Amino acid sequence: MSDDFKPAQFVQTMINVGEAKTNTSTRDLLIRSTMAGIILSLAVVVAITTIVQTGMGVVGALVFPVGFVILSVMGYDLVTGVFGLAPLAKFANRPGITWNRIFRCWGIVGLGNLIGSLIVAYLVAVSLTGNFSLELNAVAKKFVAVSTARSLGFENMGMDGWITCFVRGIFCNLMVCLGVIGNMTARSVSGRVAMMWFPIFIFFALVFEHTVVNMFLFPLGMILGADFGIATWLNFNLIPTILGNIVGGLVMTCIPLYLTHAKTAPAINAEANTAANAEPALSTKH
Repeated sequence: MSDDFKPAQFVQTMINVGEAKTNTSTRDLLIRSTMAGIILSLAVVVAITTIVQTGMGVVGALVFPVGFVILSVMGYDLVTGVFGLAPLAKFANRPGITWNRIFRCWGIVGLGNLIGSLIVAYLVAVSLTGNFSLELNAVAKKFVAVSTARSLGFENMGMDGWITCFVRGIFCNLMVCLGVIGNMTARSVSGRVAMMWFPIFIFFALVFEHTVVNMFLFPLGMILGADFGIATWLNFNLIPTILGNIVGGLVMTCIPLYLTHAKTAPAINAEANTAANAEPALSTKH
């Protein structure tokens, strides 16, 4: 048996997953998304720590996808993924799927991601500062510098900074949703891991803007004493990042796959059935 799925097959899985997530209970969405926020935030800590230790950003990018892989295999939810997947069930006319249910799914998953990210941000700040009794170490200073550059730095650029963040959000979720879909493309765990790892590596290496990463990174920076406030973070990072992630995940990744592959699934199924029916006939001739 082949170890991978054809595009027309995994696009049907994308639609099914989008429908399932949209119909998931509030309780389960909150639990899964909170855990996703916790795991992804810890992956950011691992990545930043390795960057500080090695002085090489690419090393951090190589290790960061471990968090995405773990949360994906565990069935936890990132809002960046549901930005792309949930609307597909509406496009496919699945029963009971409305835009209100899709926006509900986005909102609950986003809230859970934020809760998990804030929990880890506070606990990491406690860990890095000895419960706020020590001077900032090199890793803590790196968090302050990165969060300041990508919030206050964008604010100082004005509208150009806002647009830059928005565009980086588009590119980010183009890659992240490819990683989400990568988890649906193979039967083996190793194949799924490989297909998730590569696009997540690209987004982190190129310093694109990810909604859930930023729900952790910037609150942590503020807790550690970075010189920007919540309004700067929201207006010049989180809001353009969310909007860019919606465009990148839905418009640039999931919709093109849906448009070009979803309608071909019946033909592939028919072809597979024809081949299966012909196999016994061939064997009787021998």
